[in-house]
Amino acid sequence: MKKEKKTPETVEEMKEEAVPEVSKEEELQKALDEKNDQFLRICAEYDNFRKRSQKEKQDIYSSSRADVFKDLLPVLDNFDRAASNKGAGLEAYSKGIDLIFQQFSDILKKNGVESFGEPGDEFDPNIHNAVMSVEDENFGENTVAEVFSKGYRLGDKVIREAVVKVANS
Repeated sequence: MKKEKKTPETVEEMKEEAVPEVSKEEELQKALDEKNDQFLRICAEYDNFRKRSQKEKQDIYSSSRADVFKDLLPVLDNFDRAASNKGAGLEAYSKGIDLIFQQFSDILKKNGVESFGEPGDEFDPNIHNAVMSVEDENFGENTVAEVFSKGYRLGDKVIREAVVKVANS
């Protein structure tokens, strides 16, 4: 007798024979592997984002510093010219220094740097550094009487405190 092969009679029977049964454990392992792969990809994307952001931040910082120094170079050039011009008279030399000072002040203003600390201002320990005090009826209580060094700020950040003498403290 010959053995006859059974042939599937319906399409459904064909599918059942073609697809081997997958156990629940294998399905769960496959899902776990997919989620693990997804997790690793997200971690790699985050790491790349962090590195790219750090590089962009460093580039912006370097670029902004270069821009400020680029603005300051003409002042340095003018100081070089003034220093090399030994034959200039006192009046011409003084006028040149005043022009350089004005140029430097304009650059500070352009970059958002403001000076503070004038005689008559109210003393504020957050922005003033009191190195002396004096009793003087011409000034009110806790008033700046004399400024030894102006203070400077960039926006809300104090770059340097004003060094002052305070009256009636």
